Amino acid sequence: MYNATVKASLVGSNPTNRVHSRNARVICTAKSCPVWKRSVRAIRTTHGTAMNLARNETTRRTQKDRTLVRAAVTDREITNPADATDAGKGKRVMVIGGDGYCGWATALHLSARGYEVCIVDSLVRRFFDTEMGSDTLTPIQPLHKRVAKWEELTGKQIPIYVGDVCDFEFLQHCFESFEPTDCIHFGEQRSAPYSMMDRKRAVYTQQNNVIGTLNILFAIKELAPECHLVKLGTMGEYGTPNIDIEEGYITIEHNGRTDTLPYPKQGGSFYHLSKVHDSHNILYASKAWKLRCTDLNQGVVYGVATDETLMHSDLINRLDYDGVFGTALNRFVVQAAIGHPLTVYGKGGQTRGFLDIRDTVRCLQIAIDNPAEFGEMRVFNQFTEQFSVNQLAGMVTEAGEKLGLNVQTKSVPNPRVELEEHYYNCKNTKLQDLGLVPHVLGDSLLDSLMNFAIEYKDRVDMDLVMPSINFRQTGLKQVTSAARYKSTK
Repeated sequence: MYNATVKASLVGSNPTNRVHSRNARVICTAKSCPVWKRSVRAIRTTHGTAMNLARNETTRRTQKDRTLVRAAVTDREITNPADATDAGKGKRVMVIGGDGYCGWATALHLSARGYEVCIVDSLVRRFFDTEMGSDTLTPIQPLHKRVAKWEELTGKQIPIYVGDVCDFEFLQHCFESFEPTDCIHFGEQRSAPYSMMDRKRAVYTQQNNVIGTLNILFAIKELAPECHLVKLGTMGEYGTPNIDIEEGYITIEHNGRTDTLPYPKQGGSFYHLSKVHDSHNILYASKAWKLRCTDLNQGVVYGVATDETLMHSDLINRLDYDGVFGTALNRFVVQAAIGHPLTVYGKGGQTRGFLDIRDTVRCLQIAIDNPAEFGEMRVFNQFTEQFSVNQLAGMVTEAGEKLGLNVQTKSVPNPRVELEEHYYNCKNTKLQDLGLVPHVLGDSLLDSLMNFAIEYKDRVDMDLVMPSINFRQTGLKQVTSAARYKSTK
């Protein structure tokens, strides 16, 4: 009475092959057919067994992979006690801005060494990409996926608090929930060109940076008075004076009297000036409320890889190459990789302090392990080497030629307001006195960075390569991404 045809199949005999229900196909003229019912039960049983076998094998292999990764993290040869997996035992570190370039690398570095880490971030840096029509050269994952992969690989959790530190109620919740012993503050708008685009971005930069830092100071005072604040400043606060730059303070003799005072600041953009305001507020709060604070005046950071971010593609760090958020060396390397001339601003004699991203994370760890005294705002100049723009271009050219690239350099009108030839001699001994062993910018490092750029060069947007923000033309009219593209052509 029933005309039934039954066909069931499984894909291959290897249980690790993924099996889908579409591979068991049933054709019948009536669902009430007993043959159909018996066949489906048989198919489901066979299918379920195969799926369970596949799942068990996949789970076994995944657990083996995780074990190997965790072994690599926990059993690596330790030559420096600071690299021990329990080096940070007892420390609870809140990384504000932990989804950003320096913050993400720092959060993983500390977590791998036994510090309890949480990330506080508004994710606004990702919004800037959308706003500007730009993107990181490297394909970074959403923050939640990044953190989940880190836990999967290492077994270490990093709680996430998504919100704005300019909202004090949110920040209060973070402090009361996590109870930090140390607070690293990266969470500021970090681009000088962005702050000079127009009035709106200038005001945003100052409000976001200064008010956010003030909120953190009040949170520490009221909620965690023993918490050590490590604030990321910038070497750009100093400008380019015609005297040596000391580490934060300078002793002056004037009219027969002597005093040690904060080093004079000459910020070169509204961004740099926001950092100057931060430093003044932190100094006052340290004195008035007996807080302990460290201000890290950081140089220009280059590189993309740390031991932790290399563990899996989901952990990769961002690499900005555009004229708004890209730093000099990173921009040059990407330009060389895609065959675009290196864009030297003006005469190219502008000299700055530079450091590897691997030294950035080490400096943060050193600052945490050696906290300031209560009532003290100490200042470290956080860089390892000094180069002019022309020197950087020469080094990238030489490294590119070794890889068979034809690297050219061209001078473009300087969009910034700065001296293009000047004296520059900065002190940077305090971190090295505490144990920092710098990575120097050599051939092997440049080759590694260059190969990284070559690997992802297909992601480069040529409209973003040239500088587009002129500091002298900052005005009321809001700059849109479309207008920015037009200005580059």
